[in-house]
Amino acid sequence: QLVESGGGLVQAGGSLRLSCAASGRTFSSYAMGWFRQAPGKEREIVAAISWSGGSLYYADSVKGRFTISRDNAKNMVYLQMNSLKPEDTAVYYCARPIRERLTPTSSGDFGSWGQGTQVTVSS
Repeated sequence: QLVESGGGLVQAGGSLRLSCAASGRTFSSYAMGWFRQAPGKEREIVAAISWSGGSLYYADSVKGRFTISRDNAKNMVYLQMNSLKPEDTAVYYCARPIRERLTPTSSGDFGSWGQGTQVTVSS
């Protein structure tokens, strides 16, 4: 089970930190990802992190502004979002790949999803 929190309404240029609490004893064996879906658009990957935290991926649209991190001792993954823009408005989802130690290369490699948390950036 994945449970996101931390969304909300923020002005452009502001910051938010999303958190995702994961259940299960093998959290540290899974890569994790953050996705988002804006109204009328397809869900897109925002960032991903390897199970060790040593390898990171960011979509071009968020590079330099967002930071993904994880705390394997707490079964948590985070998304720090800075310099937010109105186009960042979306529902943000935490996701876990379909099996342990899989390096995801597409959204199809993710099989578990949270319920999502709304992020709204006003101009």
